[in-house]
Amino acid sequence: MKIAVTGANGHVGANLCRRLISEGHQVKALVHTRSEALKGLDVGLIQGSVSDLDSLRKLCKDTEIVFHLAALISIDGQKDKLLRVNVEGTHNLVKVIKENGVKRLIHFSSIHSLDHRPFNEPMDETRPLINGGPMWYEITKSRAEQFIIDESAKGLDAVIINPTAIVGPNDFKPSLVGTVLIRLYNNSLPALVPGGYNWVDVRDVVSGAVAAMAKGRTGERYILGGRWVSVKDLALIVEKVTGRKTVRMMLPTVIAKIGVPFIKVYAGLAKQEPLYTFESLRALREVNTMISCAKAKVELGYHSRDFEETVRDTLDWFKAHDYIR
Repeated sequence: MKIAVTGANGHVGANLCRRLISEGHQVKALVHTRSEALKGLDVGLIQGSVSDLDSLRKLCKDTEIVFHLAALISIDGQKDKLLRVNVEGTHNLVKVIKENGVKRLIHFSSIHSLDHRPFNEPMDETRPLINGGPMWYEITKSRAEQFIIDESAKGLDAVIINPTAIVGPNDFKPSLVGTVLIRLYNNSLPALVPGGYNWVDVRDVVSGAVAAMAKGRTGERYILGGRWVSVKDLALIVEKVTGRKTVRMMLPTVIAKIGVPFIKVYAGLAKQEPLYTFESLRALREVNTMISCAKAKVELGYHSRDFEETVRDTLDWFKAHDYIR
């Protein structure tokens, strides 16, 4: 099939393009400022952004399926940019999809677009979208997803994917989660904090998304998750699969919050993105630990691999590409 991918140079995009090409599809990729994750691949590169209608038109011309991955992931505010990329960019893409008669849109949303409360009950696709709160990433992903739902009701053939925290190989940038693993491996993370995430292998997310091309129901969302693991246990898993000691010191959340301004200053001086912000600390604590992927398993044939395998494969990839030694 003729398939287009936005956000193709990102972590999921790099894995998705490889999978689609391996299955014989013709792939066009929208790239903004970087394309190193796609180097050497048989993919048609289109320079542009979701804010540029001309580049979107080039992307969607003579295209059957569009995977919309382009998004700003921020744990440190950036309201205006989040709105421009995550919400307005989605509006722009749908406009162009309609103009070009694209058959189906696979829209990547996030588990964070959904309300995790109540925390003590299993969480599935019936949860409502969030409609407020302090985290603009969550708000913008929720608004974009609602727009896709509304457009589906008007005739747009779209399927929504809601992955949890993604980790895995082909993480060229690297991602925030990949950076955490690198710093755990190097024992350079200053301390651990309470809480955790539901972590999922990028390769499993890609498999679920590819299955959604043929099996996903129009206007439906599918949660693609893996296993909930605390930050503390993540460090222990890194120790187990590598044999290297990692940080053990735990900071109470209240102490970590006091240190956020200093962490930001240090990160700025070191030209690094701060991993602990008010937003990330909140996300680690206010998260449902009982996320269900039952719908995706039944309808898409989805499954997730063992998390230790994911951590091992990811660190092996970082070693092979000189991110760690």
